Amino acid sequence: MTRAYVGLGANLGDRERTIRAALDALVGEAGIELVAVSRLRETEPVGVGDQPRFLNGVAELRTALAARELLDRLLAVEQRFGRVRTPGEHGPRTLDLDLLLYGDEAIDEPGLTVPHPRLHERRFVVEPLAELAPGLAVPGRGRVESLLRGVH
Repeated sequence: MTRAYVGLGANLGDRERTIRAALDALVGEAGIELVAVSRLRETEPVGVGDQPRFLNGVAELRTALAARELLDRLLAVEQRFGRVRTPGEHGPRTLDLDLLLYGDEAIDEPGLTVPHPRLHERRFVVEPLAELAPGLAVPGRGRVESLLRGVH
């Protein structure tokens, strides 16, 4: 089983209910076990235009799935909750599930980059990671506590 971390976000509809239901849907999938969920926090949107505030957090999973399979399941759950992904999108969304970390692997394939390429720039990701896994090393970036000191 591989430990994976998934970024959680929503800024449309009943954000907390959507995130909780999405987590339930994920653990209903074979090969995925929910270990822990960070506190959910209100955050300012990062992106284009005027849009509602986000509710963000991180889930820690244990999975028997390969990274690509896990990503495919995350995207399928997003779709079930009304998410339509478009390239370069930074607008409002019903649900956002980002594969942040997959074990200690560094993966760079078309459509799959782990660690998430902007993880280290986003307080709304680094803060909940530090809450769940103090001392966690992010491949190629260092420990989450160091990353947290570097984000605003």
